[in-house]
Amino acid sequence: MAAIILIRYGEIALKGKNRHQFEQQLQNNLQEAVKEYLGTVEKIQGRFLVQVPKENLDFTLTRLRKVFGVVSLSSVKETTLELEAIKAAALEMAGRVRAGENTFRIETRRSNKNFPYPSPELNGIIGSYLLEHFPDLIVNLDHPGFTLSIEISSEKAYLYLERIKGPGGLPAGISGKALLLLSGGIDSPVAGWLAMKRGLALESLHFHSFPFTSQRSQQKAIDLCRKLTEGAGNICLHMINLAEIQKEIKAKCPEDLGIILLRRMMLCLAEKLSAERALKALVTGESLGQVASQTLESIAVTEKATDMLILRPLLGMDKKEIIDRAVQIETYDISIRPYEDCCTLFLPRSPVTKPKLEAVVNQERKLDLHELTSKALKSLETVVVKRQVT
Repeated sequence: MAAIILIRYGEIALKGKNRHQFEQQLQNNLQEAVKEYLGTVEKIQGRFLVQVPKENLDFTLTRLRKVFGVVSLSSVKETTLELEAIKAAALEMAGRVRAGENTFRIETRRSNKNFPYPSPELNGIIGSYLLEHFPDLIVNLDHPGFTLSIEISSEKAYLYLERIKGPGGLPAGISGKALLLLSGGIDSPVAGWLAMKRGLALESLHFHSFPFTSQRSQQKAIDLCRKLTEGAGNICLHMINLAEIQKEIKAKCPEDLGIILLRRMMLCLAEKLSAERALKALVTGESLGQVASQTLESIAVTEKATDMLILRPLLGMDKKEIIDRAVQIETYDISIRPYEDCCTLFLPRSPVTKPKLEAVVNQERKLDLHELTSKALKSLETVVVKRQVT
């Protein structure tokens, strides 16, 4: 016997003539998310219905609640539009919870205006029917022990007791594809999550400094990517070794400009990779003023290294807000693993906070940028990080 899940979306419904494109993208993403659980996805009026084998219901709910574009979802009981069928389903569902709760309310959403009972009238009919069978129940519209919700569509009625919150936003992929600069820290995975919430599909680029850093930093990047796949599906993770670039910068350039020079090289490498992969923007975890390399002056000098659009979803967030979101999306515990990344390893004691572009460019002339980037790109490794099956 199949279990049925009702999927609601929000912002997509406000779209105009291209609304169907957003709905189709969300349907594709939902289908991709449930295929391993033998699920199917059907579009109905303003909703999606997912059917899965009953034994896969809990796994499917856990997965779907993280899919971008989903505002909320519910495990529902489906009936015909006959009033007696709706009454019988309501009685069965109320019977499941009445032992622990003695107050209730009925809520109806009637998208099918041909259904003969307006929402307030159906609320009264079903409420009265439950009171006849369970005299100990009490109607409480403000603080009910449970709410029995009914949705009347064009062909069926759907009843449910619980509404599970989803991430909302837009379906990943509808806004194009970008490259996330994924460090091992707290910020960049949160930036990636927020970018996907606005409809971007992502590939990720992680820079490492093996053998100066442990290979565990690369595993951390893989684990962070795997968390991000939960809302948008498989992600290509690219890894580039910066050890030679860092040695050259340390040997030939002032220490206080080291991080700015390194970050500019990162952007150059990201731009070259993006050109090969047809990626239209870069996504970073920069938050204005958080560290020396993220002052207004530092950001301005760094971004001059590329002509690509750079998206910074965290720009106006403080550290606590970022940490709270990292905890919510379950990347925080991975990010705080004590494995050094390429930036922290070569962090200068007193980094410049207001660099001048001319001074930075003059220092770059000491480096063979073409040779260094070419060698770094030869170290490129790419893995496809797949969504984990529970």
